[in-house]
Amino acid sequence: MSMNNTNPRRVVVTGLGAITPLGLSADEFWSNLLAGRSGIGPMTLCDPTDYPCRIAGQADDFDPSDYIGAREARRMARFSQLAVAAAVQAVRDATLEIENEDPYRVGVLLGNGNGGFPTLEENCRILADRGGMRMSPFFFPMVLPNMAAANVSQYVGAHGYNSTATTACAASNNAIGEALQVIRHGVADVMLAGGAEAGISQLGLAGFAVMRALSTRNDDPERASRPFDAERDGFVPAEGAGVLVLEERERAIARGARILCELSGFGVTADAGHLVQPQESGASAARAMSNAIDDAGLLPADVHYINAHGTSTPLNDAVETAAIKRLFGDAALSIPVSSTKSMIGHSLGASGALEAVACVKTIVDQKIHPTVNYEHPDPDCDLDYVPNQAREATVSNVMSNAFGFGGQNACLIFRQHRSQL
Repeated sequence: MSMNNTNPRRVVVTGLGAITPLGLSADEFWSNLLAGRSGIGPMTLCDPTDYPCRIAGQADDFDPSDYIGAREARRMARFSQLAVAAAVQAVRDATLEIENEDPYRVGVLLGNGNGGFPTLEENCRILADRGGMRMSPFFFPMVLPNMAAANVSQYVGAHGYNSTATTACAASNNAIGEALQVIRHGVADVMLAGGAEAGISQLGLAGFAVMRALSTRNDDPERASRPFDAERDGFVPAEGAGVLVLEERERAIARGARILCELSGFGVTADAGHLVQPQESGASAARAMSNAIDDAGLLPADVHYINAHGTSTPLNDAVETAAIKRLFGDAALSIPVSSTKSMIGHSLGASGALEAVACVKTIVDQKIHPTVNYEHPDPDCDLDYVPNQAREATVSNVMSNAFGFGGQNACLIFRQHRSQL
């Protein structure tokens, strides 16, 4: 069922910002993705000695003082710091001067899965060891999941619609898609949309380790994340933030903005089944993809590239492949599919935002980044995963998939902007 049959307001992307394990800007991130580089290395944000996974995708060179005053930075958890940095970049990239706008028509909608997990762990240790009255008075303003969006709104001066999506690993796609709806329905004219995650901590590491969800290729970190490969053994934890500037199309044209592409479709479903394992048939994931295509006013044959959820876990990659084949039929074999996570790991609630940046760049540059470490074919994963080398291609319509714990499925469609459409 389409969500966009009656509303004429179209939404375009005019700015990008990204803080990632592969670079501290959208351009650097994209350049490294095309080169097939890995941003995964030894985990240093916490001590992983006692755990089977000791590698991560970290934004090691990130310095919050490049964007935030020292006092303010100390009062933010890292996920908020990353979000503010990516948002500031995106606003600059869009040449958007919010101080000259109606700030109540500019909003923020971000996704994350955990909020300030490391800060939560730190203060729980203080509670246990020294007593609750020694905890930070900024505990709640640091750890609550909505604080990334709150801090971004403060830093850029956006007084309009403000919300947070916390749908686990689908959170950023939900945030971007819901921001699309906010603009379509006339509630805002500009939205900063995306997500941030910085949950690398012993608490998070232990939680995933006891589920046996993580890769244990500690001696070969750059080759540990291997989506769709027959020897994949789990995902690699990561962090990062990505923010898109979304604008109502006519407004963007009127101000002379550089339009990167159009955000044209959004689809959401729930597996309504197992809380952490994807639905084996892939039916609900396929329906989310179908809903996004319908919302964009397209047909499945119009999709030229799929940026996969592609986590490198045995079950997820097989189910996503099945879902794609369920929707596209025999045509699925000819659609390029690649996983950004093969190079940066899985940044949980932020992953969809980073992948959205990659999708926009795919359309702008007409190049598809590879799935690296694809070496051993899996009979359950038999699509064109753009193995190991970037590819030039004619790409007008891109789909981005995100699937999260709880059976949350959220898909986006980006399309090449054409003024005559």
